[in-house]
Amino acid sequence: MSEPRYTQKHLDGSRGTTAPVIIAGSAQMLEVLAIARRSAAGEAKVLVTGESGVGKDLIARQIHVSSKRANGPFVAVNCAGITETLLESELFGHVKGSFTGAYRDKRGKLQMADSGTLFLDEVGEMSLRMQALLLRFLETGEIQSVGAHSATSHVNVRVIAATNRNLAERVSAGEFREDLLYRLRVIHIHVPALRERRDDIPLLVEHLLKRAEKPVQISDDAMQVLQRYRWPGNIRELQNVVEQAMWFADREIVDVGHLPPTVRMAGETLLPARERRRQIADDLYDALVSGGYSFWEHVHPIFLQRDITRHDIRELVVRGLRTTHGNYRALLRLFGISHEDYKRFHNFLMAHGCKVDYRSFRQGTPEPARRAQLLLPPLRAASPSGDSAPVKPPQGSPAQA
Repeated sequence: MSEPRYTQKHLDGSRGTTAPVIIAGSAQMLEVLAIARRSAAGEAKVLVTGESGVGKDLIARQIHVSSKRANGPFVAVNCAGITETLLESELFGHVKGSFTGAYRDKRGKLQMADSGTLFLDEVGEMSLRMQALLLRFLETGEIQSVGAHSATSHVNVRVIAATNRNLAERVSAGEFREDLLYRLRVIHIHVPALRERRDDIPLLVEHLLKRAEKPVQISDDAMQVLQRYRWPGNIRELQNVVEQAMWFADREIVDVGHLPPTVRMAGETLLPARERRRQIADDLYDALVSGGYSFWEHVHPIFLQRDITRHDIRELVVRGLRTTHGNYRALLRLFGISHEDYKRFHNFLMAHGCKVDYRSFRQGTPEPARRAQLLLPPLRAASPSGDSAPVKPPQGSPAQA
């Protein structure tokens, strides 16, 4: 394996931006850095793709600081989570009186990036109208501020864009302009997901541990668990997990028990099946009730990845209803689910066969009926023909959820 590459830490987005920290030892990431280094020698537009949390912004900054524009500004704009009107004003600026609240002229990010680099993060979220405005700028270099009747200035900017979307698919769906894609994707750099470059995980973990206020090490078992985990949130999630584990570590070593339950489950495949299922349910429940986790952010994703089963989800619901005495709305609060998501949660449980009848947990419910309610799919008994048939519940028992 190649030696990891360390660069100086990024400080800010102003002139003289210093290089970001990029730690890479895997062949995949070393190739990414090589392409970034070659692209820095020219002026071509670059499109950086990859999942959320892989460090696309770091690659963009690395290209900037390695280019002849390094002494110019590096200006980043996040195109997601902002209305079309605000994004237009953010990029192109506006003139006084152009809309309510425009009390003075305002320079846009394109003007601020003159002689430097403009980084358009999440460019795939732009509306078609904003895509047309961006395309016009890329073709002419001219800026027309919001409210202006003609082009107000001409700037010299290198554009680097990033997205976690498949822009080719969005082009096919009519959601992204094909001509804009060609303009942006002169050079294409794809940053692989962390699960695709597991050789980098020990390097990244050691780097994060060195940033701690006190000396901290990690056990071999804990490192193995980290390397087995899928990391849907990539480096951003790894950083959060390591920082959390360091906080929980009572000694100067991070062990498996200090890792979050969702990560720890990746290392429990060697336990007996029944014990592993019970441990999973315990860990998930503790994480939801005491660890500040939420169902949709932490449990739902690992269910979709098949790291946990519907049996685990059902056991989780059983424990929650036992705590809330059969109150599903109280269970929502327990699991960090908003009141507005009640129907979504109900539909999820129904769709996956995880719904549990709350009545079996209300006070006064006979214990035999309560035990019957906790069964998963109905038991099947052999019929005279040799086929199996569902066993009907005793008369008066609550229906199977």
